[in-house]
Amino acid sequence: MRALLLATTVLAGLIVPGAAWAQDQADTAQTTENQENTGLGEIVVTAQRREESLQRAAVAVSAVTGDDLTKSGITETAGLGRLVPSLVVQPTGGTTSFFLRGVGTNSQNSFAENAVAFNFNGIYVGRPTAPAGVFYDLERVEVVKGPQGTLYGRNATGGAINVIPKKPVLGTFSGEGLFEYGNYDSKKASLALNIPIGDTVALRLAGQIVDRDGYISDGYDDDKGEAFRASLLIEPSDRWSMTLVADYYNQRGKGAGAVLLPEARYTVPPLEDRVSISDPRAQAAVRNLARGIFAPPFCGGPGNFVNSGCVALAGTDGFLDNQFFGVSATVVGDMGFGTLTVIPAYRRSDVNVLTYLPGFAGTIKDVAEQSSLEVRLASNEDQRLRYVLGVFYFGENQVTENFFRQGNISSTRFTPRLSTESIAAFGQLTFDIADTLRLVAGGRYTREDKEQFTSVASGGLPGPVAPPLSAPFTGDLSFEKFTWKAGLEWDAGPASLVYANVATGFKSGGFFVAQPPNNTFAPEELTAFTLGAKNRFFDNKLQLNIEAFYWDYKDQQITFVGGVRTAGGIFAQGSTTVNAGKSRIYGVEFEARFAPSRNDLFNLNVQYLNGKYDRLQTANFSPTGAPVTTGCTTLGSRLANPGVNGARFFDIDCSGNPTVNSPKWAVNLGYERTFELTGDLNLVFGGRGNIESSRFLNSNFRPEERQGSFAMADAYLTLESAGGWNVTGFINNITDEEVLARAGTRPILDFPVATLRPPRTYGVRVGFNF
Repeated sequence: MRALLLATTVLAGLIVPGAAWAQDQADTAQTTENQENTGLGEIVVTAQRREESLQRAAVAVSAVTGDDLTKSGITETAGLGRLVPSLVVQPTGGTTSFFLRGVGTNSQNSFAENAVAFNFNGIYVGRPTAPAGVFYDLERVEVVKGPQGTLYGRNATGGAINVIPKKPVLGTFSGEGLFEYGNYDSKKASLALNIPIGDTVALRLAGQIVDRDGYISDGYDDDKGEAFRASLLIEPSDRWSMTLVADYYNQRGKGAGAVLLPEARYTVPPLEDRVSISDPRAQAAVRNLARGIFAPPFCGGPGNFVNSGCVALAGTDGFLDNQFFGVSATVVGDMGFGTLTVIPAYRRSDVNVLTYLPGFAGTIKDVAEQSSLEVRLASNEDQRLRYVLGVFYFGENQVTENFFRQGNISSTRFTPRLSTESIAAFGQLTFDIADTLRLVAGGRYTREDKEQFTSVASGGLPGPVAPPLSAPFTGDLSFEKFTWKAGLEWDAGPASLVYANVATGFKSGGFFVAQPPNNTFAPEELTAFTLGAKNRFFDNKLQLNIEAFYWDYKDQQITFVGGVRTAGGIFAQGSTTVNAGKSRIYGVEFEARFAPSRNDLFNLNVQYLNGKYDRLQTANFSPTGAPVTTGCTTLGSRLANPGVNGARFFDIDCSGNPTVNSPKWAVNLGYERTFELTGDLNLVFGGRGNIESSRFLNSNFRPEERQGSFAMADAYLTLESAGGWNVTGFINNITDEEVLARAGTRPILDFPVATLRPPRTYGVRVGFNF
């Protein structure tokens, strides 16, 4: 709390000088990218469902331009966290989990839904398997922090990630391309063409191919895929336009891999060697550990489970075979009194994954189809009361198969058929109390209905599924919630904005795999208090933004390996979601950008984050009865299946621990210098640094699952021509740090496994535009 009070004091100190300094620069406050002065340019964002300058948006939002993504070599979602310090991205066996300021979801199977909404081209993407194959030919990526319970579609407890592709331009034939080659035999190519078709129609075609070998010893952690996007702009008049977008991504390769984490009971290969859990060196360590617990035979890959009681080892045959397709239309019309926006959309994801990420084999087959419709009416800007009003519909149907097998000693196969329907009406009003003071109020009513049919069977499998997780069952859930926002905005000067608001958000409840009625969990809720200031000084050369926040997180959904009741009435091991957590999170984020000349640019972003679970209690399951390894307090244990076997529940209390994926300090800093060699040729040098303090990666708080403090650095050198070509040499993670992206514990054998962030990578990038 002292840090929050200190931030408020600093904030007040910025406001008063900001108002005075900004008065001297009123005529230059609105500098844009195409002007000739030496100040910072403006970035236009749509985080509040209307176009506005990033510096005039009274919300916590980070915007990363398409050029920044290119310079960073980011072609997949997992790399985005390098540029946004409050964002943590975790690959999780074919899915992607997001955490913003400590709020997120640990996606483990087809029931999972992220607590940070992912939106592509204004379309909410429901499946955590689907945020892939979109990081090319982008205008920008916006990361909106905090609950988005007013203007956004679904499940935005922690925030939203908005990926915005480039749009067609009328009357212009142009193109751009990028080719890259690097270590790990990394090959990337992208191409985009803007084609005018008469005076009122334009077509933009863009595609990308990525082919890179894996970062760990047996080829996992690779990146392979082909993506294509077509955008058609039709603008029959200056009052109406329609943009049609179709996109496709074919994701291949072996997928994310895992390594063993060091712990006291056995010796594992060093992390710096990046030895996969399917590597013979790692499997020897697993065998030694298993023999110390009990003496089972070992199974090989997923087709070798016929030996009774065998324990599965990881295989080298993991793969991704995924296809994602989407089509949408964005119709924008000037109604005279306001702007009407209509966005119908359809998306399909067809996922087929074999992963060993949790330390054993998991096959996920998931066909999900979603349709959505959003209709918004935004008032004109030149009136005292402005508004954004809208309605939203989202429907999704899933047909899935999840087969997790640790060997015949514990395997489960379930086939949920899930249906979700969500409808909402929303609005946000902005009222000018005075010329420089505005009141903001908004609300959203949401109703969500979920249905499922889940069958669990062993027929047709190469070995028995022991025990079957449950008999076939059906279920339905309904949720209704009103979320709201209230705030004040004050123009302390022509280039200084001060804002304060309170906002709420919620993530709907749902199902997990167990015998009814104990197979559901309730919604989670978050209330956020925010105080911030955005300032430009010295003819737009210096930008200083600061925000203090306090989040109250209730009924928090926690996913862990627990005990679920089976059809036979006994408990078995399975992924469980409960409303176990209550936490409070507060902190400060500070951003500075400084352009002392047109050839120099400094960037600094610092976040202080203090998150703690006020209450976090779970009942962890041990199928053998052995104590659960945890960094928390074990309150006691009890037999799970008296008279049947020795399985036990262990009551674990993790209250008082820090929230997961919440480094107390996160710092991003960068510098770029342009050397003007000739009138047509420039040499650009850039460097970026990322410093983070330690954090836990799993709510079990096992010491081995903690990432210590680290620092990483990237650098690049670009020769660019006014004629439109450029050549870049780059190196990322210069010091080759071993940093954990995720961590967990394999059940039964109880050994910790982790996924690593990329090692040192380097290469050459050639680009052109015309």
